[in-house]
Amino acid sequence: MEIAVFGGGCFWCTEAVFAMLKGVRSAVPGYVKGIEVVRMEFDPQQISYRDLLTVFFATHDPTSIDRQGADIGPQYRSVIFYTSETQRSEAERYMKELKEEKPIVTLLESFEKFTEAEEFHKKFYEKDPSQPYCQLVIEPKLEKVKTKFEALLKTHS
Repeated sequence: MEIAVFGGGCFWCTEAVFAMLKGVRSAVPGYVKGIEVVRMEFDPQQISYRDLLTVFFATHDPTSIDRQGADIGPQYRSVIFYTSETQRSEAERYMKELKEEKPIVTLLESFEKFTEAEEFHKKFYEKDPSQPYCQLVIEPKLEKVKTKFEALLKTHS
């Protein structure tokens, strides 16, 4: 198992997106340096770090500084906290490719202490998908993942 830590705006969205993916054993919202992030435990035999990066960049705006939609502030910045040198180099390569298409502002930093979010924030979408924020902000991201990344979704029997 490996750990990946991404911040892409409100962690309610990020958690819901990554919880859908095969190989992601857990997606826990929390904070690193005051930034809302999701800490994922994933099986690299089932989903690659590059696949996680691809979904991450497809489901948030990496061109906005400290903002995702109506959520504004440094806690919503786009950031990757790498947990190994392999992740660092993979993220650098991926971000370099993206920068050829558009100017991205995603930060790449070494992972530091993770603090789990308060219980209220955990599985926010799962607990109440009819809540307006879930319908207006999270649901479109989930639909995008279902459409663009069908092969990466968990299967339910």
